[in-house]
Amino acid sequence: MSLAGHFSYFATISLMIAGLFIVMARGNLIKKLVGLGIFQTSVYLLYVAPGKLIGGTAPIIQEGFAVYANPLPHVLILTAIVVGVATLALGLALVVRIREAYGSIEEDDILAKDRE
Repeated sequence: MSLAGHFSYFATISLMIAGLFIVMARGNLIKKLVGLGIFQTSVYLLYVAPGKLIGGTAPIIQEGFAVYANPLPHVLILTAIVVGVATLALGLALVVRIREAYGSIEEDDILAKDRE
């Protein structure tokens, strides 16, 4: 298989690195949530990309079809997307409460106020 055949893996790794970097390097809580969203998207891509078979059909047994695609990764990712949206909503709600309590969403400012 050529390098073009592994494009989805390169895209997955790039998104994972970008998301992890944003989470670790940024002090703003909203930016951290965006980084987590990018990281989650890379995991979705990691599961869905190999699940697609070229020439594969739906897993309904009929004459003339020999290659069937597995629908399980796609179903699992639908569930993961729902959980990811709920997690993001909870994270945003927590950021709102933190902003109300501390007056800032910067990690350094919050930690400094906690030390006082």
